[in-house]
Amino acid sequence: MPLDDPFHAGEHAVQTRAGVAARGAGIRSFMPDQHRIFFRQLPWLFAGVLDGEGWPLATTLTGVPGFVTSPDPTSLSISALPQPGDPAYGAFRPGSPIGLLGLEFETRRRNRANGRVEAVGADGFSVAVAQSFGNCAKYIQARSRAPNGSDPAHQPASLSSLDAAARALIAKADTLFIASAAALETPLGGVDISHRGGRPGFVRIDGDTLTIPDFAGNNYFNTLGNLLEQPRAALLFVDFETGTTLQLQGVAEIVWDGPELSGLEGSQRLWRFHVTRGWRRAHALSLRWSAPEFASTTLQTGLWSAPAALAAS
Repeated sequence: MPLDDPFHAGEHAVQTRAGVAARGAGIRSFMPDQHRIFFRQLPWLFAGVLDGEGWPLATTLTGVPGFVTSPDPTSLSISALPQPGDPAYGAFRPGSPIGLLGLEFETRRRNRANGRVEAVGADGFSVAVAQSFGNCAKYIQARSRAPNGSDPAHQPASLSSLDAAARALIAKADTLFIASAAALETPLGGVDISHRGGRPGFVRIDGDTLTIPDFAGNNYFNTLGNLLEQPRAALLFVDFETGTTLQLQGVAEIVWDGPELSGLEGSQRLWRFHVTRGWRRAHALSLRWSAPEFASTTLQTGLWSAPAALAAS
């Protein structure tokens, strides 16, 4: 059964400012069978957690399809943990909030499951699911699996600011993942991890500040509602060709209106992400993927115009 009102105060506030009234009819307190089957067929899972200081972190868990199972409609069992060197290593603790995102690039399907870590073992963990819902396929680029890479993972590079390699990865990205958290003391709060997509270059880079467009979506505003309440957030970029990951923590601010919005076609509002620290892990993932087949909705969006970028710098 859908939850009567699945949104916390921040989400309601953003919906009101955007002039929408989302009922959240697709948000359930359990996983329907199609979601339970969906998670079981994935080779990876995206997770949002909190570090020891309460900052969000975004990471990736991988395994042979079937490494994620659902013993019952309110439980997930994941036979994987972050690798040593991942800043999220050690952040999976019993009782801690977690947001999970399953994304099947071949079909452009994605489903979310938010809840709390129930137990952690040597080879994995379990989650008690409180909210389950699907997301639309907008801005998801289709990709096919390529043979796994065999390059050994390098030692992670800790970053206090964006270096040239980090900027290059961001500049060519057509996909990112954002972890955010708010209202942790309420039944409706917790950690979310969500996908954002656009044409390569949709993330503007100004020093250590990234500006990301907010395109039309499902009007739930889970991420922006969290950021309104708690601006600390985390980003994850994946190089699908090499398996390199870039994980960032920072503080976000929402740009509701103004001339800057005209700098990128299709953007209804913007959010800026001020990087405070990051980690780049070369060849961290063995999974490899083909070049993207862009969604039609992605191709309808624009790229940052030079005048807008210069005006904001």
